[in-house]
Amino acid sequence: MSPALTARDVRTRELMDDPHADARRLARTYGRFGFVNALVSRPGMLYRRDIRPRAERSRSLRILDVGAGGGDLCRLLAWRLRQDGLDAEITALDADERAIRWASAHDRGAGIRYRCALTTELVAAGETYDVVLSNHVLHHLDDAELRTVLSDSVQLAASGGLVSHQDIARSRTAHLLFAAATWAVSGTLLADSFIREDGLISIRRSYTVAELAAIAPAGWTVRGGVPSRLELRWEGDHARS
Repeated sequence: MSPALTARDVRTRELMDDPHADARRLARTYGRFGFVNALVSRPGMLYRRDIRPRAERSRSLRILDVGAGGGDLCRLLAWRLRQDGLDAEITALDADERAIRWASAHDRGAGIRYRCALTTELVAAGETYDVVLSNHVLHHLDDAELRTVLSDSVQLAASGGLVSHQDIARSRTAHLLFAAATWAVSGTLLADSFIREDGLISIRRSYTVAELAAIAPAGWTVRGGVPSRLELRWEGDHARS
């Protein structure tokens, strides 16, 4: 790794997290998330491995997306389920009212439930879900926030449920590839958005698999994947012991 990537950059915050961020650029960022995440997050694998099999076994599958941002993952899952003749109740949760407002305005008939709240509020309300997931959220959190989200996720998981928090794995390769790939479209597809700058900050803020494994509570497993991915995973009642 280069010197800048040997440790997490926890001091630099993403531009889109600024409460005074330019509204136009923020909206452009939400609107481009689907394209970027489809390339780097491999949501189709999540659907085939974890969502579809559970939907096939349940008539009332409940899914919670923590830190849903622009809601692109929720909309993709709703679309894939509909294509396969399956159904689920999908909730997009985000503590940023700007994200929820944009996502709900761009639901496009997906039928997602949008909530501006923290996970602790859902725990207090006694909510439970068959699948609790997130994408590109862990690197936004400080240590205390991470512990809270993980504890809340377990409490929000129904009996036999799954928690899957997926994120970037910090590496020099990830940083170089993202920089190169986004430079080519920075003046066109990504123009007037925060995606290029924030993506590079995100990689610097992210964990390595080893770092996350070292701090993950008992019952959680950490997996690495391609390209430069990691997953913090908790499954079912056996993980509570």
